[in-house]
Parts: sequence; structure tokens; C-alpha cells
Amino acid sequence: MYILKQKKKTGVVETSDTLPKEAKHTAKDSVFTDLFRIPKYLLQLYQAIHPEDRETTAEDISNVTIKNIFLDQPYNDVGFQVGERLIILVECQSSWTKNIIVRSLMYLSQTYQEYIETTEQDVYGSKKVVLPEPELYVIFIGQRRKKPEYLCLSEEFFGGKECAVEIKVKIIYNGEKGDIINQYVRFTRIYNEQVRKFGRTRQAVLETIRICIGQDVLKEYLEDRGKEVVDIKTMLFDDEYIYRTHIKSERRQAAEKAARKAEKKAQETNKRSARRLYERGTSIEEIAEILEISADQIQQWVEAVMA
Repeated sequence: MYILKQKKKTGVVETSDTLPKEAKHTAKDSVFTDLFRIPKYLLQLYQAIHPEDRETTAEDISNVTIKNIFLDQPYNDVGFQVGERLIILVECQSSWTKNIIVRSLMYLSQTYQEYIETTEQDVYGSKKVVLPEPELYVIFIGQRRKKPEYLCLSEEFFGGKECAVEIKVKIIYNGEKGDIINQYVRFTRIYNEQVRKFGRTRQAVLETIRICIGQDVLKEYLEDRGKEVVDIKTMLFDDEYIYRTHIKSERRQAAEKAARKAEKKAQETNKRSARRLYERGTSIEEIAEILEISADQIQQWVEAVMA
């Protein structure tokens, strides 16, 4: 099992006077993953998906949420197992993308790998391994006119042709009135509205908490987390921001790496040129003037070659 541990209470309650002025984007978790790592809310999530099952308890659910396989930080994905069911949910925020099918497939593959390792089954042996039956869902919280009930890998990526791998993902838009999914969707929309009014600020967070509690939207959760507003502030972000930040970071690192590589190559070229010029009798000062490099540096290169 991959039970996620909840954060320990520090006992320190942040007041509005001690909060930073702007909401942070460097969140460890989103509200989505934080909410559903708590057993009682995870049970409510399962019951919203399978309202026919009223016998399952929170103790019967194993949280198998894994570290995101695309970025270096946790992402808005939740996985859990109930008996023979393996349920994976992906949150898709304001931007609609059919890549959520691929994301679900990759998440399922990694979850199965960890499950096989944990249950000590031999995937290379002759005995058939035992796997829980997958259920794939996407909670879409944006606005969209056309709302398909399912997305299928073959239809969306291969023109409906039969292929070796098929993935079928059910899309959940609003949930049922009052259930935990419906509350979460309402919460995100209230928060987005407050951000439009106040920007990513302390006021937007406090207003979101106040409105949601007043409307009985994730009331118990927010009353608990609201005592540590800094924590909940760092969780209020969208996956598009994470993706953009990740891409920018990757590009910056690639540019820095390319610059270092180019600098090293140029230095090696200058070393070879300095050596050839010196061997032809050119003075250190003349070499420095030709290559536009300090005489001290040329002297070090020459001495290194002659050593």
C-alpha cells in the first residue's frame, strides 16, 4: 500500500498580519490532492463515484496516489484502491486537452508497476498476475459547451481504428448537488472569481474561505485548513501554472547547459590556437592580442602544455 501521511500540525496559527502579501505558487500539493488524501473525504469521493456502495468504509480504501511522473513535484492526480477496484482521477482545470487520456494511461502503468512490486508478483513468470480492475476519471472544472461523457484513446488519437492499447476515461463535470465533487468544483470556481477580483493575494484566499464556509462548500475542510492560511494559500494554484513554470525551468536549464558547453568548446579551441601560435614563436603578448584573452591566461595554458 502507498498510504500518504498527513501533514503534522505545528501548533502555530498564522494571523492575517503575518501572512505574505502575495499567494505563493511553489505549492507542495494542490487542494485537490490534499483534500482527497484525508480518509473521510476520500471515502466521500468514492461514494460520489459509486453511490450504490454504502458498505465500504474509510478503512477499506488504500490511497495509492503516486509522485507525478511528468514533473518533479506532486500533481493533481489521485489514485486509490477499494477491493478489486483501482480508481484513478485526474484533475483538468481550465484548459481542455485530450492529452489527459495519455496522462491517465501513464499514471495507470506506473501504478500497476508499483502494485506488482508491492504484492511481490512475478510479471515474468508463467503464473498470471492478479491486478485490480481500473477505473479512470477526469474531473473537469472549466467551462465547455460540448461535454463528452467519455474519451477513448483509439478514437481521439488513432481515428477510431482498433489498436493494441485502449483507454477509456470518464469525464466528470460538476458531480451531483452537494457531493464532495460538486463542492470541490464550486470551491475552485469561487476561488477563480476572487482571484479575478483581487489577484493572487491574501484577500483572495480569505474571501474564498469566507464565501465557501458561508455556502457550506468544503466547510469542515476549510475551517480546519483555514487556521493555517499560509498552508492553504500555497495549495491554491492551477496545473497550467505548474506546467508553464516547469517548461520555463527546463528551457532555462537547457540554455544554461548549452552556454556552458559552448564556452567550454571555445576555451578548448583557444587553448589549441594558443599552443600552435606559441610553438611557431609567437610571443605571449601577441597571442593574447590575437585571441583577445589576457596574457596571464595564455601564460597558464602554455605552462600547462609544457609541464
